[in-house]
This record gives sequence, structure tokens and C-alpha cells, in this order.
Amino acid sequence: MNIYDVEVALENGETYKLDKYKGKTLLIVNTATKCGLAPQFDEFQALYDKYKDRDFVILGFPSNQFKQEIDSASEAAESCRLTYGVTFPMHEIIQVNGKEAHPLFKLLTGETKGIAGKAVKWNFTKFLVDKNGEIIKRFAPTAAPLSFEDEIEKYL
Repeated sequence: MNIYDVEVALENGETYKLDKYKGKTLLIVNTATKCGLAPQFDEFQALYDKYKDRDFVILGFPSNQFKQEIDSASEAAESCRLTYGVTFPMHEIIQVNGKEAHPLFKLLTGETKGIAGKAVKWNFTKFLVDKNGEIIKRFAPTAAPLSFEDEIEKYL
């Protein structure tokens, strides 16, 4: 299985396959609106605004696995839009670790390691995927999005 075979659902429940992003550079992140790292949404949005015309997409996947997300995906997305001006795609609330982990995160964590090994340690773990669907790099939850902007630019 490659990343383009994975089906995901937007916060409104609409499903699609990630193959719609073939040829684009992706930054995939597990999010939580009540996490202390949530202000990173400002930097995500700045990167998205700067590079979206160069085929760069950020995909946000809320997770309550660390007990820092509100109850519904639509409420989480609305909070991101209102608080941080988020315009990139936000998705349904998912699990990122364990047997119930979403297939996307099983794939992402299977291909990369972080400080907690293959498991996602915390909210705001980020995964960079190149235009060919190759999972390039994992960034720690505390890594500010703007701190690896040069890395993103290499793959645009």
C-alpha cells in the first residue's frame, strides 16, 4: 500500500483517496485544538498561504488520543478556522497509535521513527511527503513549522 491508496474523510464526513494529491508536496499533521502546541496552526497557515500555489498542501487530522481535542471533527475544524484562520483541509477525528490507528498513520509511522520509536508521541507530529508520495521526514511535535520551511522548499 502506498499513501495514494489511503482513503480519508474530511470533517464533514466526505471521503476521498489521497491520490487526489498526486504531484503535490504534503505536510500531514495530527492536531488537537486544546493542546498547548495549537498556536502552531498560525505557522501552518502561513506556510500554506505562501506555498499552496506551488502545489503544497497541509492536511490536518484531529486526534483525541492524547485527550486534548473537542468532541466532533466539525467543531474542531470550526475552532481552527475561527481561532487561527485555517483554510487547509481538516479531517475527521482519528486514532494515530495502536490497533485502531487510522491506516494513514499506520503507514506514516511504519515508514518513520520519532523519539518514541514508531509511535506518535504527541499531538502535532508532522510528516513531510514528496510529490511522488514518498514519506520523506517526520518532525517532532515541538518543531515549529517555520523552523523546517527550507526542508519543505526542497520538495516543491
